[in-house]
Amino acid sequence: MEFSCPRCQSTVAEEYYGPCGTCRSDLRATFQAEGRTVDVAEYEPKMNVTPNAVALKDD
Repeated sequence: MEFSCPRCQSTVAEEYYGPCGTCRSDLRATFQAEGRTVDVAEYEPKMNVTPNAVALKDD
């Protein structure tokens, strides 16, 4: 399919509509980010949370 690139307006022949190969490479280089490890505190329920009454019921 032949169309004009929505980013650089050049005429390209691609299988799907979208940025051309050059624009895709530029976008990947510009917005590439590295993953990071995030430390999250362990979950602690609030003090106003009460246990389930059915679970505490003694037979």
